[in-house]
Amino acid sequence: MLRTHTCGDLRSEHIDQKVTLCGWVQKTRDKGGLIWVDLRDRYGITQLIAEEGVTAEPIVKKVRELGREFVVKVSGTVKEREAKNDKIPTGDIELWIEEIEILNPAKLPPFLIEDETDGGDELRMKYRYLDLRRNTVREKLRLRHKVASATRNFLDTQDFIEVETPVLIKSTPEGARDFVVPSRMNPGEFYALPQSPQTFKQLLMVSGFDRYYQIVKCFRDEDLRADRQPEFTQIDCEMSFVEQEDILNTFEGLIRHLFKTVKGIDLDTVPRMSYADAMKLYGSDKPDIRFGMQFVELNELTQNKGFGIFDAAELVVGINATGCASYSRKDIDKLTDWVKRPQVGAKGMVYIKYNEDGSLKSSVDKFYSDEDKKAIAEKFDAKPGDLMLILSGDINTVRKQLNELRLEMGNRLGLRNPDDYKVLWVLDFPLLEFDEESNRWHAMHHPFTSPKPEDLDKIESAPREVRANAYDMVINGTEVGGGSVRIFEKPLQQQMFKLLGFTPEEAEAQFGFLMSAFEYGAPPHAGIAFGFDRLCSLFGGSDSIRDYIAFPKNNSGRDVMIDSPASIDDEQLKELGIDLK
Repeated sequence: MLRTHTCGDLRSEHIDQKVTLCGWVQKTRDKGGLIWVDLRDRYGITQLIAEEGVTAEPIVKKVRELGREFVVKVSGTVKEREAKNDKIPTGDIELWIEEIEILNPAKLPPFLIEDETDGGDELRMKYRYLDLRRNTVREKLRLRHKVASATRNFLDTQDFIEVETPVLIKSTPEGARDFVVPSRMNPGEFYALPQSPQTFKQLLMVSGFDRYYQIVKCFRDEDLRADRQPEFTQIDCEMSFVEQEDILNTFEGLIRHLFKTVKGIDLDTVPRMSYADAMKLYGSDKPDIRFGMQFVELNELTQNKGFGIFDAAELVVGINATGCASYSRKDIDKLTDWVKRPQVGAKGMVYIKYNEDGSLKSSVDKFYSDEDKKAIAEKFDAKPGDLMLILSGDINTVRKQLNELRLEMGNRLGLRNPDDYKVLWVLDFPLLEFDEESNRWHAMHHPFTSPKPEDLDKIESAPREVRANAYDMVINGTEVGGGSVRIFEKPLQQQMFKLLGFTPEEAEAQFGFLMSAFEYGAPPHAGIAFGFDRLCSLFGGSDSIRDYIAFPKNNSGRDVMIDSPASIDDEQLKELGIDLK
């Protein structure tokens, strides 16, 4: 080893010891007779010092040659600092330089390698290897490592086996777009990169690996945003001889373990909510339950009163913003403009103020009497000082709009504290959703999800009413995991494929291997996958997953550091049988 200690090791007990450190020069301060150098590695910072007349002149000269990010090896004696620095763990000591070797000089970096940097996102992504030297980024990757380690530790104690599944697989028609890989040895044919190891983990259950997991890379060719990358990581799990309750209990245990190990938090009871209730009360299948403001439906109290907008609406629904009656007309107009933005799409908003003196004032007073407004306030369980905000329209549309308004009010009122964690199971999703454009049913989760046993008789007669044996875990309004009890019998899987519009020949071509496996003794099984990057960003209190990935892509799906994706030469294309002309 070139060094005896790291730059985060030295303390008062090392005073008068001879040590050797290696690292990068964070900064130098030359005060004439005294020169200080902050030396950094991933463990911390140690202050070095050289003094004219005390330190050998060649050493002083070499210290003065140092620039930012020079890689150096330094030996010397640990001494007590006169001016201690309580902001760093090594702040009680400094190292008096006796030998110094420049292992590699460095160009001046394009941005400051400090917690508060002057580099923008694109610049830092281009020089990601430099960005990773910053403590703020390094700590995020250290947290990622800790989550991965804690996950493996927990699942190992539960008798799970980690099994790697293939990365070059077959393209499937369900789900997001695949990334495809041409095969040189099979001209005109393509592999796909896996969107998940779904069929392989089910085959492992057929193989008798009754508890499987994998922290696995997955790929989806989708439009990108803060919490989505073209390649991402899942905690992928499957169990045999279990029912839904077993999955919920096991993986609630995993999440409890992660919160305790990584964050030092003991989770409260994890509530459960049906999909139908989540949509009715929050307008979202991933509700943020850190605060209330549940939806209140008002059709019977607001319609047939002469207000045409409400009378024509499929649903009139609102929320109660507690304590917001003090909002001025200007404040409310701004909020109305906010819901009219294209991102939300509401045509307008009605408000009712419950004033401190007990009076009720609304934007539609001419249509509603004091008795009408009082009945509405009672439905909201409103008190003096509250502000009721009401939207109307088609059921699905207005619920989504009100969900956006609810979250915005939660932000404005400081109710969405990132350090306050609320975990929720959402259950009983619809098995299917109808796509008007393709004029056929699609699986809401995937085509291997089992229907609820009590709904099996509705598959042919009332497919819209069939509930899935599926479950999602939601943390603070973010879906972090989802899974289902799987179909494990060939006839039911064939029936599901038929309902999804597959011909028998198409089903056989795409998934014949799986249905064949079901004929050789497939056990009942179920599973779940957690978005590993999302979990890490939640634990780190961030909205974006990007900094929790060592080398992420930008919002255009490009790696600007290595300039990828890139074209390939004509000879490679020819070998692959691809003609781009």
